[in-house]
Amino acid sequence: MTNSAIAIFGEVLFDCFPGGERVLGGAPFNVAWHLQAFGRSPLFISRIGSDEEGDAILQSMGQWGMATGSLQRDERHPTGRVTITLEAGEPSYEIVADVAYDFIDAAGVADVQATTLYHGSLGLRNPIAREALNRLKANNPQRIFMDVNLRDPWWQRESVLNWVTEADWVKLNEHELLQLHSESDDLLTTASSFRHQYKLEGLVVTLGEQGVLAVAADDHSCEIKPELNLNLVDTVGAGDALTSVLILGLELDWPLQLTLERAQSFASAIVGRRGAVVDDPAFYQSYIDAWQLA
Repeated sequence: MTNSAIAIFGEVLFDCFPGGERVLGGAPFNVAWHLQAFGRSPLFISRIGSDEEGDAILQSMGQWGMATGSLQRDERHPTGRVTITLEAGEPSYEIVADVAYDFIDAAGVADVQATTLYHGSLGLRNPIAREALNRLKANNPQRIFMDVNLRDPWWQRESVLNWVTEADWVKLNEHELLQLHSESDDLLTTASSFRHQYKLEGLVVTLGEQGVLAVAADDHSCEIKPELNLNLVDTVGAGDALTSVLILGLELDWPLQLTLERAQSFASAIVGRRGAVVDDPAFYQSYIDAWQLA
């Protein structure tokens, strides 16, 4: 049995831009990257192609100190990618199908035991990957954290809600909440109703520039509004940064209010950098020191 405090399951991919630039990402990968920087040594479970992109992912993970033993190689399917094209100056995105992370093999995860299991919804568009996640869930992790990511045409309402039912904590944005559960004109009422209906320990709703709202046991709610950020570079990966600190707070038993404050602070710092992750350990050190993670 492979034991890990945190297991992260799902996609790793390259965002491929028209000029040939490519940026490494995928929500689960971003979350695992941050948690590694915070000293949690997560087990990242995904699948990459036997191609140059796959080699680049292995190299990046190795340089960052991330374990690669649960990163499967695929001889038939390429490494995941999102193709970005510009039409009249506006970007459009194609999340390429039938790539390696769609075929994560259940046999390769059968012995993984974790206290926290994180997964998104995008990485479950293929039944083979869904079988692998079910195998992980069969090992009874203490906590399942689901990150909703509704990307057309890669989601079905019934499937997403079934996964919500199996989760303990769920994170989604305001628009995704209303797509799944349009209960009331009041967001807090809708969030509380959603948490009750699906018997969640906690629900986290991101509100873009308005911050984040969380509802937990006994209808305890917290809302954090970010400070005005004058150093905005891009918002790519802000939600993943927030998720990483939410998981960290759950692992370390921080109070919900404190967890949200720290998560929002870290997400606000990420939007001041280009891309979803930062490959400079010094960037993380101030948080490690302030949060006494060492």
